[in-house]
Amino acid sequence: MKVAFATQDLQRVDAHFGWARNIAIYDVGSEGYVFLNVVEFQGDLKEDGDEDKIVPKIAAIKGCAILYVAAIGGSAAARVVANKIHPIKVSKPENILVLLERLKRVLKGTPPPWLRKALAKDQKRTDFDE
Repeated sequence: MKVAFATQDLQRVDAHFGWARNIAIYDVGSEGYVFLNVVEFQGDLKEDGDEDKIVPKIAAIKGCAILYVAAIGGSAAARVVANKIHPIKVSKPENILVLLERLKRVLKGTPPPWLRKALAKDQKRTDFDE
């Protein structure tokens, strides 16, 4: 399952979704995780009310099951959810590798219902691609 992280420094989830300079994307499973890519964004990302800056970010996270953010505005969150991506806010900057390890442990155990649904959706897509 693909997971996205809003990050300024590429090491921590430390960015508001709309203001993030980078979105790091990993493939995560119960056995581990693999870095896929980073999508970088330019321009004045802190300009409030500029909904156009969200469009490329939504495109960058298409196909992800989870998006980790430090914060996210209401309209951006609605767009993320409409794309069947579950946003998760962290209360303070957290190391991406620590979050990946935590998610891997959850996937090895008994994931919550919303996460099982995301995993099932991802499994169907994988089976279809073969």
